[in-house]
Amino acid sequence: MSRVWIYLFPALCALVLPGVHQVKGIEVLTSPELEAVNGTDVRLKCTFKSTHPLSENSVSVSWTFRGLGKTGEESFFHYKGQAYPPEFGTFKDHAVWSGNVMKGDASITLKNVQFNFNGTYICQVQNPPDFQGFAGEISLRVVQKVSFSEIGILAIAVGGCIGVILLILIIYIVVRVFRRRGNDTEIEMENHGSKDQVL
Repeated sequence: MSRVWIYLFPALCALVLPGVHQVKGIEVLTSPELEAVNGTDVRLKCTFKSTHPLSENSVSVSWTFRGLGKTGEESFFHYKGQAYPPEFGTFKDHAVWSGNVMKGDASITLKNVQFNFNGTYICQVQNPPDFQGFAGEISLRVVQKVSFSEIGILAIAVGGCIGVILLILIIYIVVRVFRRRGNDTEIEMENHGSKDQVL
């Protein structure tokens, strides 16, 4: 029996391996994290690359949602030739198509985000015969107001310093101008006085 496998194994590999090399995957790219203010709109950007030619009829996009602290996923948006937004549930009247499959864009926009939108959004793209390797995941955090990042704080600090320097420079120029005018006035008065003495 083991001798049979010795002869069959190379033959099976010859049949299976070419198929493995021909199968190609779709690369899906998303931002890992997003923050949105309660009541505003946010675009969940999802782009993809496929080795197979794209067409409106071949590409399908699915979006699912996993709530914060939950394990189950809710499928709420689908695109195949046209958008199929949710007709009921949490995202009814909130999720709209904002992508373009012909340009490798599978994005959607959430309108008027609510606090119960906190969670993970999964973007899945299919373009047969290509298969999707990994789904794109976006962690959305809905906040009362925008929190400043370290870069934002640094930008404010740098902007403040530049503003203070400009203010000091303006004050210095104004003082110099007034002093010069004062000196010119004194010189004129002296010249005028010396003329009176000559007369």
